[in-house]
Amino acid sequence: MHSGKATQAAFKLILYGLVVCVGLVAIGILAYAIGSVVRDMWPYLVLLYIVFAVFTLYFFRDPNPISPSEPLAIVAPGHGKVDVVDETVEMEFMGGPCRRLSIFLSVFDVHVQNAPVAGKVVYTQHKPGLFLNAMRTDCASHNENVLIGLQPLLRPPEDKVGVRLIAGLIARRIVPWVAAGDVLERSQRLSLIQFGSRVDLYLPMTAQVKVQLGDRVAGGQTIVALFEAPQEAPKDAKAPIRVSLADAKLEAGAPAPPKK
Repeated sequence: MHSGKATQAAFKLILYGLVVCVGLVAIGILAYAIGSVVRDMWPYLVLLYIVFAVFTLYFFRDPNPISPSEPLAIVAPGHGKVDVVDETVEMEFMGGPCRRLSIFLSVFDVHVQNAPVAGKVVYTQHKPGLFLNAMRTDCASHNENVLIGLQPLLRPPEDKVGVRLIAGLIARRIVPWVAAGDVLERSQRLSLIQFGSRVDLYLPMTAQVKVQLGDRVAGGQTIVALFEAPQEAPKDAKAPIRVSLADAKLEAGAPAPPKK
């Protein structure tokens, strides 16, 4: 009984050893071949890495915007080309009909977004979704996106502004830098979307749009719309209480500025 089993065990070990030896030889041959290729191509690999590093630095560039002095101005939230100017219905934050401007950001545009108005972040919502090509103007309905709602300072409650950050086919990461409760200055940095994307700007119906289809805009700098000018109150009416940016920051918990 059990005759020959020891021999079978020996042959198994011999076979395993053969497999290991063949594998090591194959790995050695492959490493030699790859080494030869790498040895011959290393200048091109170094050049490719330099091109990649330069493009990455170029893509993640972050210029300081020059915010306009016009008090009623609404600036572009992103750098790129305006390819949608229309009216839509946005129920999540705007709560109904509003004006919409959509900006397409190619891989060659700056991908840092900026606050279109001075105000308080009162709403943020991340929505998972697809990663369709951001060149499609309807991709906001399908793609992963982040909606940021702002209540502008010194404006009535109905004059709220929404910014939707939309991922694209290549851009698959949205990095917001603000949260609900933050008080922002106009043109302040909002977020980063990596590698080709789209930004939608939602405005009240009373806003006056100042850009056209095909216009190129600079985030935090180009005036894309104006708020409606406030109407003069009757002489006997009490002046409305207005909250300054500094007061709003104090209310949000920011430290008070040092006294001069």
